Amino acid sequence: MSSEFITGRANSPLSQIKTGILLVNLGTPDAPTAAAVKRYLTQFLQDRRVVDLNPLIWSFILKGIILPRRAPRVAKLYHEVWMEEGSPLLVYSLRQQRALAARLPQVPVELAMTYGSPSVKQALDRLQSQNIKRLVVLPLYPQYSCSTTAAAWDALSAELANRRDLPEISFIRDYAEHPLYIAALARSIQTSFERYGKPDLLLFSYHGIPQRYVDEGDDYPQRCEATTRGVVAALGLEPSEYKMTYQSRFGREVWLQPYTDETMRSLPSQGVKSIQVICPGFASDCLETIEEIEQQNRAFFLESGGESYHYIPALNDSVEHIDLFETLVTERV
Repeated sequence: MSSEFITGRANSPLSQIKTGILLVNLGTPDAPTAAAVKRYLTQFLQDRRVVDLNPLIWSFILKGIILPRRAPRVAKLYHEVWMEEGSPLLVYSLRQQRALAARLPQVPVELAMTYGSPSVKQALDRLQSQNIKRLVVLPLYPQYSCSTTAAAWDALSAELANRRDLPEISFIRDYAEHPLYIAALARSIQTSFERYGKPDLLLFSYHGIPQRYVDEGDDYPQRCEATTRGVVAALGLEPSEYKMTYQSRFGREVWLQPYTDETMRSLPSQGVKSIQVICPGFASDCLETIEEIEQQNRAFFLESGGESYHYIPALNDSVEHIDLFETLVTERV
């Protein structure tokens, strides 16, 4: 569908409805300090979409044990990846917002974080001050999960509950199989192959979630598998040439497997000496891709006998990624 329907150039009753776009990402600390990380993690880890344990018990564990230990350590990691303009996730998300706004000059485009700043309230205030009557919401999570996409929906719903004038809402659940998304990932991987040579193995590393969430109905792993199938088909890879894993597990509960870090340590003993890694679940590079995958897991692989390791960056604000975003939002009008 043409973007004219969003910009108001089409001769249609729908074109008279002023539309706004809201991009939503997870969030990030305001600074690479223990205090800022503690504020962020408190908000993030108290969301029952993320951790659904008994709130009284979990609050005691979180505030009394986890945050005092984890916040200083995580702050050091953020300090290592911090960019001149700020946290990588915020920097790339803002670049995406600005690039999309440049594509749709007549349409307000705002960015919100489920946790931290800019908040959903701040973004909605700016959009509603421009009298929008339709809101297209694009969570920046290619694969749906209750712990990310649904949490963004909750944050939006909670904020709208306090407002008298509600816009018509189109909420994009995910885009795991969208042709432009698959093509952009395949092109990014092919570029890496051309630069570094085709590796023994291409590894798709997705952010993990507790296995229990899947048992209770979250279709996240199926969405990740759909993305992998699409990219593998586009590249013409054989089953022996790629593998899927899950990263960033937290706590003692069983999460989706196989685990990325354990896989990295085991691959060299299986004859895999060169590897390239992509994280298709991340729309923007962040701590989990830059520090955990590009640095930490590189060390696991090389120290275990691997010889060549390359991380393929997220799509970030690439032209192909913004093409996808533009198509996603215009398709909804």
